[in-house]
Amino acid sequence: MNILVINAGSSSLKYQLINVDNKKVLAKGLCERIGIEGSQLKHTPGDKEPIVIVSPMKTHNEAIKLVIDALIDKEHGVISDMGEIGAVGHRVVHGGEHFKQSVIIDDEVIKAIEDCKDLAPLHNPPNLIGINACKQAMPNIPHVAVFDTAFHQTMPKEAFMYALPYEYYEKYKIRKYGFHGTSHKYVAERAAQMLGKPLDELKLITLHLGNGSSISAINKGKSIDTTMGFTPLAGVPMGTRSGDIDPAIVLFLMEKENLSIEDINIVLNKKSGVFGVSGVSSDFRDLEAASKDGNDRAALAENIFIYNVRKYIGTYSAILGGVDAIIFTAGIGENNAYMRKSLVNDLQFLGIKIDLEKNEIRGKEIDISADDATVRTLVIPTNEELMIAKETLELVSKA
Repeated sequence: MNILVINAGSSSLKYQLINVDNKKVLAKGLCERIGIEGSQLKHTPGDKEPIVIVSPMKTHNEAIKLVIDALIDKEHGVISDMGEIGAVGHRVVHGGEHFKQSVIIDDEVIKAIEDCKDLAPLHNPPNLIGINACKQAMPNIPHVAVFDTAFHQTMPKEAFMYALPYEYYEKYKIRKYGFHGTSHKYVAERAAQMLGKPLDELKLITLHLGNGSSISAINKGKSIDTTMGFTPLAGVPMGTRSGDIDPAIVLFLMEKENLSIEDINIVLNKKSGVFGVSGVSSDFRDLEAASKDGNDRAALAENIFIYNVRKYIGTYSAILGGVDAIIFTAGIGENNAYMRKSLVNDLQFLGIKIDLEKNEIRGKEIDISADDATVRTLVIPTNEELMIAKETLELVSKA
């Protein structure tokens, strides 16, 4: 079956058409600047060179029509007609407490996603726009919502509750939700296959490290804790996000710098993290280069990130009561050998030790553990789109 995977943003729409039988990506692309002058579609059919289609896209409906036209085009299309698409899987950022797993989209699901918009105001509304546009263009095939937060709904209450007045949880559902769930789930399943062991017998720590980073403790295939919280701002320092800080700092800065709520939100999400500390970049490749050139603040930014990730590896090892494997994924985790080496340095006491030669690999699935390591260290490129396609297939097959 061919599954169309959609990830709709406020002014963009990413897509992949995946044959889930052989896991082949038939086509992928990105609609940019929807509703803005200069909109265009970058469409890549299979292994061929991408083509750019410059065309006005005032709405997501027009973007979806452009995507469909590209998929069935005689020259650069990959299917003969839309009848070759069996279902559409939609990435949805926030499912709140409504959804513990992916679901086939109906009116009740749409209403529940709308109810979560206060929890993800920048993401859920455009996700819904994409869903409605696709349902209008493809009304006769099933549509499935796959939530970033769903995988973490197995966390115990002591892990997801904050020590705030309980009424705020009851009134506003303020709690830890966690994100990157689709990625953490995918690499955990792949890790079990690489290790040749059932997932429900493993204790894993998954490190999704990129411009946005999160770490999860996974016991027997279920998330029991994760670093991101009520929003993706919590956890380890990231490219431009602060990660965990004393909450009183927010009040202090608002008073001292005369900042509005919007101002402090920009500081914490856009001006902090390794970018804020280094003053150089949010890109770890730039930090590494600057650090080697003697930039002390760039080196400090790297060290803060390393310290915090290592701290969570230790914390989650304790929560899990031991660990069978740690998994690196996402941009930094898959490609940055220097950072991987730094993150596991001196963790031999936990049984974590890597082979420095194997560690030099980039973007490939590999076990980089040293021969005498008792905890495996794996590099697994994430594939959230394939995970969405697999979950979509599983649901529609049962329907």
